[in-house]
Amino acid sequence: QVQLVESGGGLVEAGGSLRLSCKASGFTFSSYAMGWFRQYPGTEREFVAAISWSDSSTYYSDFVKGRFTISRDNAKNTVYLQMNSLKSDDTAVYYCAADPWWSGPISNDYEYWGQGTQVTVSS
Repeated sequence: QVQLVESGGGLVEAGGSLRLSCKASGFTFSSYAMGWFRQYPGTEREFVAAISWSDSSTYYSDFVKGRFTISRDNAKNTVYLQMNSLKSDDTAVYYCAADPWWSGPISNDYEYWGQGTQVTVSS
């Protein structure tokens, strides 16, 4: 069955870095664009970053541009989110998602979702 399993979350001090990973299985990973979203308690998920099937295009929300980098390794069926210069506002549950099109920030178009990983940034 389809699975997206995030890892790499945790507690980090402000200004620090974390690298999230998302391992995919059960579908043709290289045929899907991939995205990262995050969610604060009591709010809807918000878009963080997306990457196209072939790694040739990336798209970032304004609040992470220049600090976060999305990448993928199709041989390992894995997408990554390198997060640098973390701020307390980055504290959230981070989700990866698979997109059969190239929807960028439109979460409703993503077909598969992981269970999320908690990122906590202490100030």
